[in-house]
Amino acid sequence: MSNRERYIEWVSQQEYVPIFMQPWWMDAVCAGKEWDVLLAEDSEGNILGAMPYLLRKRAWFRYVLMPQQTPVGGIWVASEVTGDKWKTAEVCRMLTEQLDRMGLAYYYQQYLPGSLCIEPLRALGFKPRERMTYRVDDLSDLDAVIANFSKNKRRQLQKALSLHVEPMEVEDFYRFHVQCLGARHRKISYTREFLLVLERKARRAEQCRIISICNADHQVYAAAFVVLDKHYMYFLIPTYDPAFGDSGASALLVLECMKMAREKHLRFDFEGSMSRGIANHYKQFGSTPTTYFAVEKYYKPLFRIAIWFQKIREWRYR
Repeated sequence: MSNRERYIEWVSQQEYVPIFMQPWWMDAVCAGKEWDVLLAEDSEGNILGAMPYLLRKRAWFRYVLMPQQTPVGGIWVASEVTGDKWKTAEVCRMLTEQLDRMGLAYYYQQYLPGSLCIEPLRALGFKPRERMTYRVDDLSDLDAVIANFSKNKRRQLQKALSLHVEPMEVEDFYRFHVQCLGARHRKISYTREFLLVLERKARRAEQCRIISICNADHQVYAAAFVVLDKHYMYFLIPTYDPAFGDSGASALLVLECMKMAREKHLRFDFEGSMSRGIANHYKQFGSTPTTYFAVEKYYKPLFRIAIWFQKIREWRYR
């Protein structure tokens, strides 16, 4: 069996593996690209941990990056290892030894909040960089949740009383997202085909929703593509029409997504942002700043130039 085949079987036996590390998710977000997985095993061949990864190639460089629309990944350890920092450190050592033999120019993955892998990876020569997401972990009392919204967000909800929520088809969502970005003179960062594949696989797994906020004439003001797993609903791709910025639609969109999460007894993750403006927006919903880490390693210093150009390209889509 290949590592991917063994990983698929192993994931099916685990109590929990985050949505962003599920084999079907990797198939979707890496369609047309190459993904694989490294496995850490004990002396009897039992899998102790795994590192699914997207391998990219440019010129003579090989490198690992996060797939599109995939906020976290990295190393996931078996349930019997979870919580044991010493065993986790050993899993990290085994996996990074394999990583070091791959002839990479660069490695970059973002790890889940609370991962015990960060310090072992730091000790192994990798560089963790702090990032921030924003979470609401208790949605049981919706009135209390709304009471924690800022005055500005509660005022926006009052403005949105004439608006309502509607489901949305994936093709319509993509066109709306392109329209919203175009109004800000920005370009979309993913293709229509990418979203269609992702939505189809996530819908088949019953782990996504697309909703819109509309007026009485069914005109869309805001929309979101959200995904969910056993613990969290992720506010993965939200978008708002700037022409209706004063309508309160963006605040109502968040509230309606939180209601969906509450119905499923999930917590809510805004999926993070290092943008000060977006972070401030998320904070106003009573969310808790939650640290997670990006982990990187340059195997070939020359690759820093390629990363610099990539960051410039990403900046164009913000």
